[in-house]
Amino acid sequence: MSKARWQRIVVRLAGDRRGATIIEFAIITPVMIVMMMGIGDLLYQLYAKAVLNGAVQKAARDSAIQGGAQLVSTLDNQVIAMSSMVAKTPTQSCTASPAAGTWCSTRKSYGSFAAVAPEPFIDNNGNGVRNAGECYTDVNGNKQWDADPGATGQGGANDVTLYTMSLTYPRLFPVAGLLGWSSSATISAQTLLKNQPYASQQTVTATTICT
Repeated sequence: MSKARWQRIVVRLAGDRRGATIIEFAIITPVMIVMMMGIGDLLYQLYAKAVLNGAVQKAARDSAIQGGAQLVSTLDNQVIAMSSMVAKTPTQSCTASPAAGTWCSTRKSYGSFAAVAPEPFIDNNGNGVRNAGECYTDVNGNKQWDADPGATGQGGANDVTLYTMSLTYPRLFPVAGLLGWSSSATISAQTLLKNQPYASQQTVTATTICT
C-alpha cells in the first residue's frame, strides 16, 4: 500500500464518527449509575432519619407521663417497630462501632433545661477548662465537676429528659465501597422534653465547691 493511500485511509478513519455515541455511552453510564445510587442512598437515609425522628418524638411524649419511666423498654421497642422498614428486627447494641442491624437508646435527666450543659465554673486562668482548685457549681450534688451533670434514666416529675435513639442499618445500594463509604449507616434522633408535673419534683440544692 502506497504512502498516499495509507494517509487517505487514516484521514477517513479520523473523520468517521459512526459508533462514537455508543462508546461515549459506555464510558459515562457506569459513572452515572454510581452517582444515582449514591444520591438514592443519601435520600433514603434522610427518609429513614425522618421516620426515626417521628417515632422518637412520640416515645418521648409517652415517657414523660406518670408511669412512663417504667415503660422505657416497651417504648424503645415501639420506636424500633416503627422503623422496621429501615432494619428488620435489629438487636440492641451500644458499642462504639455498631454493626448493621443494631440499635441503642439512652436517657438522661436534668433538673431543668438550663442544667443541660457542663456545670458552671470560674475559669481563673482563662483556658476554657475546669482545673483543680477552680470553683464550680455542683448542680447534681455528687461533689465533683461534671461536663454532663445528667443522671441516667427518665427522671421524675418535672425533670427534663434527653432521649436519644440511634439505629445502624445496611446501606440500600452495594456501591458504598466505591464511594469510600462504610457498608452500613447510622442514623440518630433525639429530643429534649420535660416530664409532666404528676408529683413534686425532687430537687438538689446546688452548692459551690472549690476543690
